[in-house]
Amino acid sequence: MGKMWSGRFSENASALLDQFNASLNFDRKLYEYDIKGSLAHAKMLHAQGILNDQEYRDIVEGMRKIHDEIESGKFVFDISDEDIHMAIEKRLTQLIGDAGKKLHTARSRNDQVALDFRLYVQAHNEIIRELILNLIDTFLSVAKKHASTMLPGMTHLQHAQPINFGFHMMAYASMLKRDYERFESSFSRNNFSPIGCAALAGTPHPVDREMTAKDLGFEGPTLNCLDTVSNRDFALEMLFNIATMMMHISRLAEELILWSSSEFGFVTLSDAYSTGSSIMPQKKNPDVPELLRGKTGRTYGNLIALLTVMKGLPLAYNKDMQEDKEGTFDSVETAEISLTILNEVIKTMSVNKKRMEQACKIGHLSATDLADYLVEKCHIPFREAHFITGRAVALAEEKGVDLSELDYEDLRSVDERISPDVLEYLSIRHSMNARNSEGGTSTQRTLEQIETLRRWLESKKES
Repeated sequence: MGKMWSGRFSENASALLDQFNASLNFDRKLYEYDIKGSLAHAKMLHAQGILNDQEYRDIVEGMRKIHDEIESGKFVFDISDEDIHMAIEKRLTQLIGDAGKKLHTARSRNDQVALDFRLYVQAHNEIIRELILNLIDTFLSVAKKHASTMLPGMTHLQHAQPINFGFHMMAYASMLKRDYERFESSFSRNNFSPIGCAALAGTPHPVDREMTAKDLGFEGPTLNCLDTVSNRDFALEMLFNIATMMMHISRLAEELILWSSSEFGFVTLSDAYSTGSSIMPQKKNPDVPELLRGKTGRTYGNLIALLTVMKGLPLAYNKDMQEDKEGTFDSVETAEISLTILNEVIKTMSVNKKRMEQACKIGHLSATDLADYLVEKCHIPFREAHFITGRAVALAEEKGVDLSELDYEDLRSVDERISPDVLEYLSIRHSMNARNSEGGTSTQRTLEQIETLRRWLESKKES
């Protein structure tokens, strides 16, 4: 059986062309979506009187057999079939005869691949969103457990102000919430059916695009057929959303790598999610966060690759667009395994509270509190208070102690307007809890943030 499009050709395609032109080696991943879309199309053709009852029954039964063959590994994938659409259609015709040839009435591979690929992206959008919710749930549990666990907050990777570890975890939970909302927005914006657009301009056959859209779970059909078969925005949005999410994951991965080092010692990663060295028996390497950090670059590359493919294409479909799938498949699979394993890493890591609190006594983290004290209690202009605090820090450096460890006489020697109650303000824990503005790091505000995000999480799980 020759190629289904070969009627106007007098020569067979070369084996080299088959190898270069084919997408079957990777787009076979779309088989479930191709079968699902074909069944919806056949149902609509039957309802419109284009397929008779027997033809429709034969197509349904043939598609069931093909699905079983692919699932069991018995289906023969032949590169000369070019893509999954032709492979399934050819096999259907082998199984049921001429009825299989009628299935392609009122559609083109252009709207067929647009449908299959969109169904794939939409399905994995939902999977990724569920995995994000699971990870947020884990962050909330860790944050609640450590809403009073002291941690040095940093800017420029230098000790800045005391915070709590739960507050730090909530920062990542907040990033993931935005990631979820991006995927959710993309799903809604792209939940429209391409099928029925045919090659680029619609079809003269009496199709019912509303019917197929409803059967396939879409909100409705797409608006303009020329745009529809040319459009890969849904894939680009998926790639962008994944790349942004992986950027957030990579930032956390970097901190896990630092925190688990001997120099920090803030966390210990589970043996189940660490590896050893082939030559140094004492080593315990944070390979999971390192790989998460590294895989982020792959997702960036996949996004840029598809943007580059699409940037110069005239309307409508062009063969260049065959390059849309491998990068998308790769990013989707990377995102799903990354979210899954990161969830386990966070669940199973140990937090060294004592080491974190000790680190809060390095770097004079309560310096801002002394300046605020001078402004509030002594009515000193902030710039002067900033200068006085700098002198107090210099004294602490000279004495080899943290600012919070200076006694009252030391502080009064810097400025006689300072009163004994200053010592309370310089307490590291007081400093953390003093930041009680909305969104701040105090234990009270951290717990409020956890509760707010918990309510949001439950609403998403229920919807």
